[in-house]
Amino acid sequence: MRAAGDEPVRVAMWSGPRNLSTAMMRSFENRPDTVVVDEPLYAAYLARTGIDHPARREVLAALPTDPDEAVASLHVPLPEGIRVHYAKHMAHHLDLTADLSWTGAFRNVLLVRDPAEVVASYVRSRESCEPEDIGLLQQVRLLEEWASTPPVIDAGDFLRDPEAHLRWLCEWLGIGFTTRMLAWPPGRRDSDGVWAPYWYDSVWRSTGFEPWRPRSVELSPHDAAVAQACRPAYERLRGARIRL
Repeated sequence: MRAAGDEPVRVAMWSGPRNLSTAMMRSFENRPDTVVVDEPLYAAYLARTGIDHPARREVLAALPTDPDEAVASLHVPLPEGIRVHYAKHMAHHLDLTADLSWTGAFRNVLLVRDPAEVVASYVRSRESCEPEDIGLLQQVRLLEEWASTPPVIDAGDFLRDPEAHLRWLCEWLGIGFTTRMLAWPPGRRDSDGVWAPYWYDSVWRSTGFEPWRPRSVELSPHDAAVAQACRPAYERLRGARIRL
């Protein structure tokens, strides 16, 4: 039996692609009291949309394609000695026509990044990008779903001071901060999704969060239009961000 103060803390980190999401997952996985789950709704998203992504067949074979089954998997009992369950979610994997009330059972956090930077990074790995692909529109829908505003972390702010943001987040979650969250060994993890070889090269080389630096972004007219279409959503989310 767990003591009352040891009740599981189930974190849902809602992000878009190319947005510190895997590095943040590494940070939490480096805690001794935490287990992480990588994009549990991915297969359900692929099955629902029919969209062609790298490793599509492998993803469909590895994860539940039934969204209810995927959500149920987020409530499994935790191993002995583990108190924190951390789920890295891509917000665009959500079906916005479905009932999203199930998300209220988690400690939700929104992780955002300037859409021009996201799109520039995204199209280096895929040929095309549309507003629905980078998660900001879906993050606003989540914001509207919840009765209270969750923590919103802007990637640019976070990289200027990862420790301060992680300390704040751990306090909000009711878990102790550890400096192990700031650095981790390079390489693959068993927890990485089967799509990792297509997306995780830089994370596999990483040993911590990259220092913030200004980025020069050049986009095609189409990609610039995608970023611009998402900017109002980003500005709304950014307006609610943690300010330290």
